[in-house]
Amino acid sequence: MLALALLPATGARRHKRPACRSSSLRAALLLLAGFGIGPAVQAADEALPAPKVLRYAFRIAETGFDPAKVQDIYSRTITPHIFESLLTYDHLARPARIKPLTAAALPEVSADFKIWTLRIQPGIYFADDPAFKGQRRELTAADYVYSFKRFADPATNSPAWDSLEENHLLGLNEYRAELARSKQAFDYERRIEGLQALDRYTLQIKLGRSRPRFDQLLADASLFGAVAREVVEAYPQRSMEHPVGTGPFRLASWRRSSLIVLERNPDYRERFYDAQPRVDDGEGQALLTRFKGRRIPMLDRVEISIIEENQPRWLSFLNGQFDLIDRVPEDFINQAMPGGRLAPGLAKRGIQGYRVLTSDVLFTVFNTEDPVIGGNQPERVALRRAMALGTDSEREIRIVRRGQAIVAQSILMPHTTGYDPQFKSEGGDYDPVRARALLDLFGYIDRDGDGFREQPDGSPLRLESLSTPESFQRQIDQIWQKAMAQIGLRIEFKTAKWPENLKAMRAGKFQIWSLASSAAAPDGQDALGLFYSPRIGGSNYARFKLPLMDQLYEQANGLPDGPERAAVFAEAKRVAAAYAPYRARGHRLLTDLAQPRLIGYRRPPFWLNWWEYVDIETEKAPH
Repeated sequence: MLALALLPATGARRHKRPACRSSSLRAALLLLAGFGIGPAVQAADEALPAPKVLRYAFRIAETGFDPAKVQDIYSRTITPHIFESLLTYDHLARPARIKPLTAAALPEVSADFKIWTLRIQPGIYFADDPAFKGQRRELTAADYVYSFKRFADPATNSPAWDSLEENHLLGLNEYRAELARSKQAFDYERRIEGLQALDRYTLQIKLGRSRPRFDQLLADASLFGAVAREVVEAYPQRSMEHPVGTGPFRLASWRRSSLIVLERNPDYRERFYDAQPRVDDGEGQALLTRFKGRRIPMLDRVEISIIEENQPRWLSFLNGQFDLIDRVPEDFINQAMPGGRLAPGLAKRGIQGYRVLTSDVLFTVFNTEDPVIGGNQPERVALRRAMALGTDSEREIRIVRRGQAIVAQSILMPHTTGYDPQFKSEGGDYDPVRARALLDLFGYIDRDGDGFREQPDGSPLRLESLSTPESFQRQIDQIWQKAMAQIGLRIEFKTAKWPENLKAMRAGKFQIWSLASSAAAPDGQDALGLFYSPRIGGSNYARFKLPLMDQLYEQANGLPDGPERAAVFAEAKRVAAAYAPYRARGHRLLTDLAQPRLIGYRRPPFWLNWWEYVDIETEKAPH
């Protein structure tokens, strides 16, 4: 997901504190070499351990590294390694378990789930930056107050504002609405009742509505990690390229859409590997035994290349250039994991294979504000439902994805609340006969004999989908284009880089797009957010408005988990299938491969930070 032209690398700077003990030793010996002690340098270099560097590739480019501004999963993989949230997830616990990160303990929560109080650990510091003017900058409760306020600032234009907005932090929504009327600048000194630093280390959040699962939002470091006000204000308009946080890594260099390099944060506090896997979790218990008590992070550097085409990314891994191939390309899955088992040749090399059903969904989104396919009039709903019925998801999965997905019946994702593997709906059907009958019934017929239908009023029916230029996407597009042609609909594609398409979608300047979404938490509420009208411009990509769906969303958000909430989710899925602002196509089976030198890898089900939990055995690294 995202970036444009190559620009000079930013964020690479020298710090007053040495990056590690070995670098300071080398510097001292180099100084001694000036006094005729050159051999000491060579001997020291030979004795120093090789740096531990994790290398792998993203398949889509990043957009930037400001938590309040990013939306794509690739940028959001970087941000939680630089910034830290109050809470986090136990890396080995299955099912997911929340634990403190910068907080000293889990939140104190009122009985009605409206008041959340957290105390921050003293002695946590931001990475060094010139904005701090030579001072060590400690993390305080005020930093989280500032960071949360940034989401509400219209100047930030945060795509994730809706995540906070619907939780109704007292006074914050009202202040944002006031600014929309007055057009004044956001006043960060203004007191917000629902967002208070009670003292240097105590944060209190007051919500206008009961939110039993608010701790899951507080555990999302990809969005809600603390930023320092001095840094944001020191680099106006450059927050996406100048991230400074309290996390285990810091940005060392960046070539947009090409290479992202992070290095160990020398100011990172003492933090040690600890987790609570299930007793019967053999893999988790083995990892805990191996790493418990190790100081984290164990890596010195992480280098992320951007390789959009599948073949060079696959070959780079086979040649040992990368330690991990995250999501083996579907067109090479039979070489990697034939029949779901690691290929013998790879096993002989010590390569490790991991295959999981992920908490994500592949879907087609229809812009319900578009004058051709949008709206809730019967004929527009019929057109979207016909396109949904004419979509051959099974063929896409079998031919292009090489079986690496299961057909989706709804937008709800596996392993999340609300997902039911037994649920069946029209939203998952492939039935071109019914699709053609539906189009005929509502007046979408071929009047000029060219094989393609016109609109009910006889005007041309022009359908255009956004797309990206890589060959894998072209194969998917071709299958969908042929499927639409079978029901008499002509689809054309507007091809652009992912960042450009993302901007168009956020602005509502598109008609159709096919993409994927991944769950960031074990609760399925965010999936319902794709239909929630206050999230238009954010995660309601279809720009869908339906009072009934808003009501169901709010009802589910305030209920505790249980049968009543499950019934609300089931009703929401039925309504979603009836109005068809999205066509869920599949849930992916992802396969990751790791070189034998990468130790401790385990794909997180929801959270995106994992680099601090892995190690590199440098003696196994290629030379």
